[in-house]
Amino acid sequence: MSPLSILRDAWFFSSHNLLAIARLTLPLLLLEAIAQTLLAAQLGDDANPAYGVLLGILFYPLYAAPLILFLHARSIGQTPGNAQLFAAGLQLWPTFALMAGLSTLAIMLGLSLFIVPGIWIMMRLAFSELILVLRQEPPLRALQASFTMTEGRFWPVFACLANVLVPLWLLDWWTQPNPSDTLLWVLHQAGNGFLQLFAIVVLFRLFMLLEPQQATDENTD
Repeated sequence: MSPLSILRDAWFFSSHNLLAIARLTLPLLLLEAIAQTLLAAQLGDDANPAYGVLLGILFYPLYAAPLILFLHARSIGQTPGNAQLFAAGLQLWPTFALMAGLSTLAIMLGLSLFIVPGIWIMMRLAFSELILVLRQEPPLRALQASFTMTEGRFWPVFACLANVLVPLWLLDWWTQPNPSDTLLWVLHQAGNGFLQLFAIVVLFRLFMLLEPQQATDENTD
């Protein structure tokens, strides 16, 4: 269960399902970027960043939940249509958005305490979205279950996510266009968001490897 093999498996899946993932997520990513642009224009330079974070929390479940459902369906040999995935994801939106808000608040609080606690919390909550969607757990139970599942597995989770997110964050910073160029900024935001969805594919692969181990440990106990 080396991070390299997990990243390789996730890349293989993503590259072979790139168009399907793009059709499923890009429309909403573009809509989110447009909404962010309109919000920034409405609020001006003195806008509170919290409004942008809140907008992201509202949009994120709309494409993250269908993507997780798509990954699960393909892993068991099924090919559901986008309409079916969106409908199932929409049913999960209230609980997913609530959990996303709670986890974002916890991570931001941790980051305010000299960064390291925020990174630790981020890794411990890494599987909460998958647990909420795949196990249909309520938000608090999904967060708790992620803490349990990542117990003693901080470094494998950190290695997988760091190898994905750090290069993408650097790319985002390096290629950030001027917000005054609205079309380019919208395309950049949507494209960067699409690339960062690869982290969900990586976490799903790691989750599928760890879940049987956790079940075995629980039966042993």
